Amino acid sequence: MEPIILRPEQDAAGTRADIWLASQIEGLSRSAAARLLEEGRVTCGGRTLAKNVRLNGTETLEADLPEPEPIDTQPQDIPLDVVYEDGDIIVVNKPKGLVVHPAPGHPDGTLVNALLYHCGGSLSGIGGALRPGIVHRIDRNTSGLIIAAKNDFAHQGLAAQLQDHTLSRIYECIVTGSPREDAGTVNAPIGRSPKDRKKMAVVTGGRPAVTHWRVLQRLNGGTHMQCRLETGRTHQIRVHMAYIGRPVLGDTVYGAKKPVPGLQGQCLHAEGLCFRHPRTGEAVELHCGLPAEFQAQLRKMTP
Repeated sequence: MEPIILRPEQDAAGTRADIWLASQIEGLSRSAAARLLEEGRVTCGGRTLAKNVRLNGTETLEADLPEPEPIDTQPQDIPLDVVYEDGDIIVVNKPKGLVVHPAPGHPDGTLVNALLYHCGGSLSGIGGALRPGIVHRIDRNTSGLIIAAKNDFAHQGLAAQLQDHTLSRIYECIVTGSPREDAGTVNAPIGRSPKDRKKMAVVTGGRPAVTHWRVLQRLNGGTHMQCRLETGRTHQIRVHMAYIGRPVLGDTVYGAKKPVPGLQGQCLHAEGLCFRHPRTGEAVELHCGLPAEFQAQLRKMTP
């Protein structure tokens, strides 16, 4: 497998190599990134890097990824709403409630199990045995478009677009209340909450996170908004909207603790994806309609 070339930006200065590497190759856990460094698979100017070395933001790194691990997650015949598919990639409209990959408490019944069945085992191995094909993730109770790679070539190409912010992810949500402005940008770093390690928060020293938002419709008691991710941190939209005082409707983690009748979790939908096809270089733009419960909530709140 050809090495991946990675070039940290200035905002990566001071970040540990294993943490930064995990943030750049979606599906690569921090422990897996540390293992790559320990095995001498990541070099800078021909020299191997230690996992705890801190970057200065000017390096050019080469990551020599190992051959794919054998996939031990079992295929399962779970229906998929396939929006786009070819020999390299597959894009699925994920329903709410479907977990993306196996994890403690969710050993099967996930999107990965469904993809293994649908694709006949043809998925990239960069994400490891539990996350084959997964290039980026969306939360269990967030619906919408998610892209998976069928081979490592496609995975590397899409991961590079995530790194340079050319893979555009567009969401729609309903937030509580109404912002004064019609559009804005939240540029606030995100990391683990010091008060609750199960949650994310805007924290000093967190990883850079940028969300662009605009109002689509002002509602009774809320606002229908579009959010475009420039970065892709865990729970980014949910954290950023709560940070500006407009938590996503139904988000019982970062907003009101009481669920909203008729909503399963947060009212957040990954509506659009725009990227360059990793093999052909052609622009691909995909969209999917709002789920029924999102539309029903809009009708309830429309003036």
